[in-house]
Amino acid sequence: SASRLGTAAFFWMQLGVSKRRTELRLTVAILIAGCTLAASAGMQAANAATAADNQAQAAKTIAKAKAQTRVRGTIPVGRTPIKSTRKKPLIARIMTPSEGHLAGLHRGDDPLDLHSSVALVVDQDTNEVLFEKNKHAVLPIASVTKLMTALVTVEANLPLDEELQVSQEELVRAGIRSNLRPGMEMTRGTALHLALMSSENRAAQLLGRTYPGGLARFVEAMNAKARLLGMNDSHFADPTGLSPENRSSASDLVRLVKATYEHDVIRQYSVSGELALPVGKRTVNYRNTNRLTNNPEWEIGLQKTGYISAAGRCLVMQVVIEGKRVVMVFLDSVGKYSRLGDAERIRHFLESTGLRKTSNPAAPADTSRRTM
Repeated sequence: SASRLGTAAFFWMQLGVSKRRTELRLTVAILIAGCTLAASAGMQAANAATAADNQAQAAKTIAKAKAQTRVRGTIPVGRTPIKSTRKKPLIARIMTPSEGHLAGLHRGDDPLDLHSSVALVVDQDTNEVLFEKNKHAVLPIASVTKLMTALVTVEANLPLDEELQVSQEELVRAGIRSNLRPGMEMTRGTALHLALMSSENRAAQLLGRTYPGGLARFVEAMNAKARLLGMNDSHFADPTGLSPENRSSASDLVRLVKATYEHDVIRQYSVSGELALPVGKRTVNYRNTNRLTNNPEWEIGLQKTGYISAAGRCLVMQVVIEGKRVVMVFLDSVGKYSRLGDAERIRHFLESTGLRKTSNPAAPADTSRRTM
């Protein structure tokens, strides 16, 4: 019996050990299964997050592509325009002062408070000075130069119907906008028209290059003509006016306006409103740089505008006011439309005073040079 009891005890002891081993194995299996499930869930969450990020990135890429294909300045449908608060770089707001401003000419007072540093108004027929302000100051004249370009071209009796071809030599300065490309052909008359009406620089350069003897001879002819006209304060360096070495005084420019006014073609082209020019497969519409030519209140017989930073805004015109032919010259004006505003001030002044002459009260009148 003792042997049986011992065997039974051993049996139950082994059975207990086996049961604990089974329980342990089950516990380990449960733990492994739990860890596996947790890892699987984490991987699924990570995959879901990655997929969401990929979708968001794809949406941004698509939106950017659509924005690049839209015309700049348009706003997508359903989106409210947002006003940018970002300030432009300071350098974009800084303007190079003109020579007239550096010389302090703008500080001079005048009865009309003009924005132009230089102004001169003369009766075309009697040479009577009707208004003056720094009329003897010699400054860059920008594209007013093209009046001399036109005068030399016309008086050379070169055929205006001759076909000319634009070349690389007309690309006179980088950054100058122009629709005239090398290889393009046009008549000399068309080039003259564009130079006077729209101040097209490549057209003016083309006129100079195709002059007999070339560009150098053309510039010589410009200066020779200036001497013949008595423009003793003037010097010309190129046909376009892009060089600040194209210089003159208001007194000299009155002489130039009166000389160019004698030619019908120069008068007509300078006040022309627009010109449609075929350029390749499209048509470019050129317009006058002087908006007063479209103003019915003005009777303008000849005009030319000009601008480079050294010269400021310039304007010369032959107009009729109160039945009298008048020549106006404005140099070194500040602001895009200020020269036009000065012209309006002068016109109203002459209309209200019956064309009585006046001079700058800040500077005593020079009685020895009261006429042009």
